[in-house]
Amino acid sequence: MSADCFVMISGCSGGGKSTLIEELARRGYTVVREPGRRIIADVRAGKVGALPWDDPAGFARHALAMSIADHAAAKGLTFFDRGVVDAAVALQAAAGESAADDVARHRYHRLFLAPPWPQIYEQDEDRRHGLDKALDDHDRVDRAYRDAGYRPIILPYDAVAARADFVLAKLGRQRPTDE
Repeated sequence: MSADCFVMISGCSGGGKSTLIEELARRGYTVVREPGRRIIADVRAGKVGALPWDDPAGFARHALAMSIADHAAAKGLTFFDRGVVDAAVALQAAAGESAADDVARHRYHRLFLAPPWPQIYEQDEDRRHGLDKALDDHDRVDRAYRDAGYRPIILPYDAVAARADFVLAKLGRQRPTDE
């Protein structure tokens, strides 16, 4: 049994993933924050990169490279806010490029999906797209994970602490093995 347990938190944009990741970090767990938001912050800080509204393909390529590096650097129990599959979906949508080999090589042990939650969806400076685009993206991401052999666990519509408790209860004391 592997000592590593990589737990993916993915799903609908604006569905509470990053808030859940922050709660898990507050509880002392190792987390990897969303590549997209990190890339946007880097570009705003003057570092090299592409913004999703200016260069969607360049942004997706950067997100894929960052997700692969995040996966390679992770050790032990680690919670990811989006990752390789999400970036591969974005790359396919933006440039028609497949990253199927990367998806196959960089696996996660468990997948939790945040369903669309219109009541909490908000646009902001980094999330400029509307709910309709978020729903379309969610459908593509959900399909891509399922096509890659993942069996998603759907997060409940609940307060962040209850969602974190749900995730931790589903993981139990056993670390899932690599499939």
